[in-house]
Amino acid sequence: MTATVTSQPEIAADYNKDFYAWLIKNADLLRKRQFNEIDSEHVAEELESMSKSEKRELMSRLTVLLTHLLKWQFQSARRSRSWKNTILTQRIDINELLEDSPSLEYELNDKIPVAYEKARLSAEDETGIDKKHFPNECPFNLSQMLNKDFFPE
Repeated sequence: MTATVTSQPEIAADYNKDFYAWLIKNADLLRKRQFNEIDSEHVAEELESMSKSEKRELMSRLTVLLTHLLKWQFQSARRSRSWKNTILTQRIDINELLEDSPSLEYELNDKIPVAYEKARLSAEDETGIDKKHFPNECPFNLSQMLNKDFFPE
């Protein structure tokens, strides 16, 4: 008995109606170098959106890292393996992001103050310590934040 291979029916690759089909079609057109047929405006929008997504992920991970560093420093009696592992995991994930997209590192220093302010609010919620008791400016430099052996005392 031989298997019969049937091809998929041609799917309309309209950006607004079937995003997946649109992606596949435009990737195929790029590979075939059929540049005149590519939906260049939407491709450009999607590429820009991807870059923003990478920055948002970096900010999110940095905020979680800073939150846990504050908790570690200001609630030493409640330190746990979970907090330590969250710190270590965020460091690994941030470093992976930076390995995949080294140019994000240029954005990182500019984003620390915003991530730190979010972390102060989050640490306030999670610890019950009023945020005014945390330093106004980030007490950790980038090297400390990403150093696998650094835990504030």
